[in-house]
Amino acid sequence: MKTKYIDLIDQSFYFPQEEFTLAEDKLQFHGIDLMDLVKTYGAPLKFTYLPQISNNINRAKYWFQESIKRHNYKGDYHYCYCTKSSHFSHVLNEALKNDIHIETSSAFDIDIVKNLIKSGKLSKDNYVLCNGFKRDKYIENIAELINGSHKKCIPIIDNYEELNLLTEAIDGPFNVGIRIASEEEPKFEFYTSRLGIGYKNIVPFYNREIKGQENVNLKMLHFFINTGIRDTSYYWNELLKCLKVYIQLKKVCPTLDSLNIGGGFPIKNSLAFEYDYQYMVDEIIHQIQRACEEAGVDVPNIFTEFGSFTVGESGGAIYQVLYQKQQNDREKWNMIDSSFITTLPDSWAISKKFIMLPINRWYEDYERVLLGGLTCDSDDYYNSEQNLNAIYLPKYIKDNPLYIGFFNTGAYQESVGGFGGLQHCLIPSPKHILIDRDDHGNVVTKLFSEQQTANDFLKILGYDEQN
Repeated sequence: MKTKYIDLIDQSFYFPQEEFTLAEDKLQFHGIDLMDLVKTYGAPLKFTYLPQISNNINRAKYWFQESIKRHNYKGDYHYCYCTKSSHFSHVLNEALKNDIHIETSSAFDIDIVKNLIKSGKLSKDNYVLCNGFKRDKYIENIAELINGSHKKCIPIIDNYEELNLLTEAIDGPFNVGIRIASEEEPKFEFYTSRLGIGYKNIVPFYNREIKGQENVNLKMLHFFINTGIRDTSYYWNELLKCLKVYIQLKKVCPTLDSLNIGGGFPIKNSLAFEYDYQYMVDEIIHQIQRACEEAGVDVPNIFTEFGSFTVGESGGAIYQVLYQKQQNDREKWNMIDSSFITTLPDSWAISKKFIMLPINRWYEDYERVLLGGLTCDSDDYYNSEQNLNAIYLPKYIKDNPLYIGFFNTGAYQESVGGFGGLQHCLIPSPKHILIDRDDHGNVVTKLFSEQQTANDFLKILGYDEQN
């Protein structure tokens, strides 16, 4: 009878996989011995595997280049990184090694852009696309960038007032884009995105506010839907509606030459994950080309803004199972040495699933368990692995510690969880490790941040100021 954890994985998934392999009974991630990481730095810990950022960027660039070549598409492709997915310097530094561009969302993003320009990592040849709802400080920072001769900074108009605000703040000619307020899936609580301008209002807005202005050139139409790039009738329908607007706009606006299709590539959230990226890119290029040819207009340059896809698969978290609580005859709770609410907030807030695997003891018997965090909140748990109805892990043994890893957690978790700030029930943020490879392919690790201490919390809360 097959009762070992490795047996369960073998009969459920194709294993090993590109990034997950075994060395004896221990899990390796991209060839990295995770138990060695635990022995060196302890648990809990978070890590970022930097080479995966470059790997995913170059995968996407390859798919688009292949499709452009296959279809003899006359436009160019530009890969932008959506900075709100992770603003950390190590992420931006790695991403910018790959001839990409930047998409920003708020005023302080521009301060990061200025820092990158000052350090020589970003140049005037890099596009800076400015999305989001813009008011005083954001407008001021965008204007400062453009007035400083960064002409490839393109603010994307989100509402009717932004154009006048930008015109007042910017000296001389500048380029803009317009964001389409796409219609949401029927399951949403609202019909139309709060971001952007409605389909029917874009051409009238251009004719009324932009056409004839000497200092303003419309260069880009921006399209994005919350559900991401998926092979569904909803996605293709919204894309076709976007292309109709692009064609109508192109016929009255000769400066329009770019279509930004946003982000939305999914990342791997299960060992059973399947997604044909090349097919989706081929179909997107084909749909754009066919619509433009039928309408007799030039095809646009294509921009994407991949955030989660860029950085998500570079991140991971490792916890130790501290104790097992048998709460009734069916439920066993494995208690981890941290909190899901604070360290993986998407698992709590939007029920997002990550790849979860044990780090050690793969050749031992397994059991069905629930995973609980350290806070006193009843919602601090992780209840199921993707594609399974429960969590199965090697059996808890008090004197033989079990370590578990959550993978592809690199997007949003630190910013949503409040990196370096207060945590629910004052559970400390774990230490964070950066993993890279040297010129010879050897693994190099570096401590990015220590685990929070009591003094860190006391200082934030103001107690260090009391006598």
